[in-house]
Amino acid sequence: MSKHGGSGGKGSGAGRGGGMGRGGKGSTSKEDAARVQSAADRNPESRTAQSGFSERAQSAADRQQQQNQ
Repeated sequence: MSKHGGSGGKGSGAGRGGGMGRGGKGSTSKEDAARVQSAADRNPESRTAQSGFSERAQSAADRQQQQNQ
């Protein structure tokens, strides 16, 4: 198993709710997307920043907002 795989470790969302359950399964709020973007901005060398995840999170939040209107 890789250092970043599995469950319950740092970065898995353990102890922070994992982002799910607040707005339904897998939903991403604007606040969630802003948190991801902020983390990527603080550490541009991180996997989150380099993978483009912050852009995907923002896109998901935009879709979620449109569905909720």
